[in-house]
Amino acid sequence: MSGAALLQKLGSRLAGLRGRLTPDAGMDKITWFRAGGQAEVLFQPQDEEDLAHFLRAVPEEIPVTVVGIGSNLLVRDGGIAGFVVRLSAKGFGQVEAVSPTRIRAGAAIPDKRLAAFALEMGIGGFHFYHGIPGGLGGALRMNAGANGVETRERVVEVRALDRKGELHTLSNAAMGYAYRKSSAPPDLIFTSAVMEGYAQDAEAIRAAMDAVQQHRETVQPIREKTGGSTFKNPPGTSAWKEIDKAGCRGLLIGGAQMSPMHCNFMINTGTASGYDLEYLGETVRARVLETSGIRLEWEIRRIGAFRSGHAIDPFLGRLL
Repeated sequence: MSGAALLQKLGSRLAGLRGRLTPDAGMDKITWFRAGGQAEVLFQPQDEEDLAHFLRAVPEEIPVTVVGIGSNLLVRDGGIAGFVVRLSAKGFGQVEAVSPTRIRAGAAIPDKRLAAFALEMGIGGFHFYHGIPGGLGGALRMNAGANGVETRERVVEVRALDRKGELHTLSNAAMGYAYRKSSAPPDLIFTSAVMEGYAQDAEAIRAAMDAVQQHRETVQPIREKTGGSTFKNPPGTSAWKEIDKAGCRGLLIGGAQMSPMHCNFMINTGTASGYDLEYLGETVRARVLETSGIRLEWEIRRIGAFRSGHAIDPFLGRLL
């Protein structure tokens, strides 16, 4: 079904929405990989109330997929059925200090902006966000971390809407954090969170942020079209070490390449499709499994449908 047909089908159910509805929206314009198919309809709600109205209006049999800034996202070339919801910085990017050590921030605030605000307020413990190229919503969902600190160390509570548009407040414990994941119900859309740090001198915070930035510029291909770390670190080792050991540093398939600079970063050299990127990733997984007996787990989120004839057999890196 085309996006226009879906909107026509729902007709008056969507009346009163204040956000933007875009049929057949190209996800390659949103993701940092600059690849992938279309969203049947992209919805950008104006605020939390508008999002709740939308969720109540859309029948549960119609898929609703939530995306953030798109920095850690691979969209397959067949596109995404139903609605894709993307929270905008205008409606969900607010940030305020609610105590000398606590911050309330919207889910669409860029991690780097959150770190900068904490610096302004003299609140320590948020410096690691300066090196994470994503938004808070994604950080909450995947327990994003860097430089020895994780999101779960900062979360007090998270505000979210479920698929029926009902509001929930989750404690840190209810988020069920583990390494690079949360066990919070997958249908929840995080809208904001209260985070806690500690009082710290601004110069010390600035120095920590500068160290994070220097590390990124030294070892990561931050000026490339990339999705950040491709695979999670296996227990007892690093993903990049196993990828390097398997001879995959710089490996090129189509327009997709494992970065020669940091081989756990996958990059679009300019012409990669979503298929090229995922095919490369599964080829790397197969080679690491053969070399080290380790099954790498994707850290990059992959969504959408394969284009006809382009499905990939995991670990084998070949067409199905």
